Amino acid sequence: MTKENAIKLFGQKQVRTHWNEEQEKWYFSIVDVIAILADQLTHQGARNYWKVLKNRLLKEGNESVTNCNQLKMQSADGKFYNTDVADTEQLFRLIQSVPSKKAEPFKLWLAKAGRERIDEIEDPEIGIDRLMGKKQKKGYSKEWINQSLKASKFAKSLPMNGITGV
Repeated sequence: MTKENAIKLFGQKQVRTHWNEEQEKWYFSIVDVIAILADQLTHQGARNYWKVLKNRLLKEGNESVTNCNQLKMQSADGKFYNTDVADTEQLFRLIQSVPSKKAEPFKLWLAKAGRERIDEIEDPEIGIDRLMGKKQKKGYSKEWINQSLKASKFAKSLPMNGITGV
């Protein structure tokens, strides 16, 4: 699974995501988020909840629903299906529409994910340090990680002199 199609975890639940490099935005599967917020145990239950909520919000004139996109995302059966997705801003608006005690922790989770990405854009060394820590936990040597970073497309776009640990 690539960064562009990563699965994020909220607690023990999975949320399918897609990173749009051109727009520099994360997109989140709405059904996955609804399943968490509404305590839906099945994918079909979450889809039904989203269908009812979407219709209600459309009748209210909610523009965040109107502006939702669809992306092909991999489902549990391994196939790719068009899935309603929302960017962070749209997702915050949808979360406000779901009566759930889990909404606040979910907002904090989204804010943290967004803050981490912004921090990495502002200071690429943060991303490099995070990547190095993950690779070291997997057992890779510092030398291997450094060589891999220097050879990567990501690293080629960075000024490598002055960055510690690389």
